[in-house]
Amino acid sequence: MKTNTKKYLAQPDGKFLLKDFSTTYDGHLDKENGKLELEKVKKELDEYQEKLYASGSHSILIIFQAMDAAGKDSAIEHVMSGLNPQGCQVFSFKAPSSEEYKHDFLWRHYKALPEKGRVGIHNRSHYENVLVCKVHPEYVLSENIPGYTDVKKIDQKFWKNRYENIRNFEKQLTDNGTVVIKFFLHVSKEEQKQRFLDRINDPAKNWKFAAGDLKERALWKNYMQAYEEAIQETSTKNAPWHVIPADKKWYARLAISQIVSETFEELNLKYPTLPKVELAQLETLKQQLLNEK
Repeated sequence: MKTNTKKYLAQPDGKFLLKDFSTTYDGHLDKENGKLELEKVKKELDEYQEKLYASGSHSILIIFQAMDAAGKDSAIEHVMSGLNPQGCQVFSFKAPSSEEYKHDFLWRHYKALPEKGRVGIHNRSHYENVLVCKVHPEYVLSENIPGYTDVKKIDQKFWKNRYENIRNFEKQLTDNGTVVIKFFLHVSKEEQKQRFLDRINDPAKNWKFAAGDLKERALWKNYMQAYEEAIQETSTKNAPWHVIPADKKWYARLAISQIVSETFEELNLKYPTLPKVELAQLETLKQQLLNEK
């Protein structure tokens, strides 16, 4: 049973409000049926990925953004389980290094792009530069951008320019054969609280929780505003955002996998067809093998 994945799309050039998107939607499925559907989609992904590699005409870049405990890591794990690891590369972006701060904010993301025939997954991405950096504009000062030596100078014009840089970056990618799929895992504040408590109460999950997580949680409203504006400004026809209901992890994984599968399907990838000369040579080689004693 396919769900209507278009309902998660942040329409390009349209007014975007997070409140218009549910965090609890489950496609009218129960957990067990959702898992069965996910297994079907994984088989589709395996075949599509083989065609992607064989054709060598496109690459796929999957971007995950979310608040802490929204389920990015587990979603990536489940999407990956339907793909051949040899054809994938996963990057988890942390705070920039001193070397990375010596370059523009997109430099390290250019370096992590998948080559044609492969799937790249970015756990956090260049969007951190208009999300966490917007909530904490003091981080921008570490970039040493000429003219921006004080937080007060980081105004709306600065952010508009940065959104434009991102749109141009993604347009360049899509113009050259990279398909960009962007996911925001939309978790509620109440569900995040429960997942934090689970991490504290379960010794096996204690390592996932840090005091800093609560400091960022206290800025929830600021983050939601930053996400809302970033999605509004950068959901384009060539690289739209998908806002995934994430309060139920099993459903988020299914929705994400279905969107990736549908994106592959729309590419209409084919296995390469050999020229007649090479096909004739194959027939000759086949006979040579069959005639072996």
